[in-house]
Amino acid sequence: MFLANHISWADIYALNSIIPLQFIAKSDINNWPVLGYLVRKSGTIFIDRSSRKDTARIVETTVNNLVAGSNVGFFPEGTTTDGTELARFKSSIVQAAINANTPLHPIAIRYPLPNGGINTAMAYAGETTMVESMMNVLKQKAPVVELHFLTPISPKAGNRQALTHAVFESISVQLKL
Repeated sequence: MFLANHISWADIYALNSIIPLQFIAKSDINNWPVLGYLVRKSGTIFIDRSSRKDTARIVETTVNNLVAGSNVGFFPEGTTTDGTELARFKSSIVQAAINANTPLHPIAIRYPLPNGGINTAMAYAGETTMVESMMNVLKQKAPVVELHFLTPISPKAGNRQALTHAVFESISVQLKL
C-alpha cells in the first residue's frame, strides 16, 4: 500500500510513471469529463466520502486487491494542498494494510522550483478549478516533480492511527513541513 501527500492531479501520473498503482479516489471524480473516463479505465476504486459505511466496502476491496498482489495507492489527506503544508491524514483505509498484512510505503511528493522553493503553480488546491490547474501546469517551462519513496512501515507497528501518524511523520520530515 502506497500513501502520499497530495498536491495535484499530476501526482497520479508522476507516481504511475514509476510504479503502477490502483488508486482510491473520491467518487465524484468518476463523473468528471475526460479525466473521469481515464480514471475509471485505470481501475480506480471509488469511495463515497459522504457515506461512512462505504469505508468498510473500500477497506474490504482494498484488502482483496492487496492480497491478490495489486499495488494500491491513496492520498490520506483526502484533499490537495499547495505543497507548502500537509493536511491531517485520515486513517480508516490504513486498516486494509493491517488486514492484508502488507507494508505501508510512504511517498513524499514535492514540486520544486530551480531556486529550491516550492512550485505552487503545479497545485490543484484551494479555489483553483481543474481548467485553471491544467493551464497552470501547461504554462510551466520545465516542471520538476520529486518522488521520495521512504522507508516502508510494517503493519505490525501499531493500530491504524499509529501507522497513519508514522506515515505522516515520515513524509513531513522528508518535506521539512
